Amino acid sequence: MVARTNLIMKNNTMRGRVGGWLMGLAGVLALGISANANEPIKHTKDTLATVKEKLAKGKAVLVDVREKFEWEDGHLKAAVLVPLSELREGKNDEEFAKALAKKLPGNKIIYCHCRSGGRVLSAAPILRALKYDVRPLKAGYRTLVESGFKKAK
Repeated sequence: MVARTNLIMKNNTMRGRVGGWLMGLAGVLALGISANANEPIKHTKDTLATVKEKLAKGKAVLVDVREKFEWEDGHLKAAVLVPLSELREGKNDEEFAKALAKKLPGNKIIYCHCRSGGRVLSAAPILRALKYDVRPLKAGYRTLVESGFKKAK
């Protein structure tokens, strides 16, 4: 009976640990919380003028997380394409992280944009987990163009 009781207690402890871990993971996914920084991911408070200035001074990189077909329909001259689908697919892949490091310097601010400001909130935790200083923009592609960001020809 003692052995059975110990086994039950051990199983309940493991369930508690695994269950707690799963609940934490569910919170990270549901709330858009970065597991790395333990803080909610929100749109940046940097103004578009500040974004333009940091891009012009080479202190930041603009990343378009839309899909390739959207990029081909029109994109910003200053942007680098890193589709959200690729980020999701490669987020746990060391080779992907190395390839991404060639596109995105780790010592610069990463401003992300998409069509309307939603997908950037999914991309940001992935980039933050890879140690990037990521700042998701609420402004989408059209708003950025209307605000003076140059379209690629």
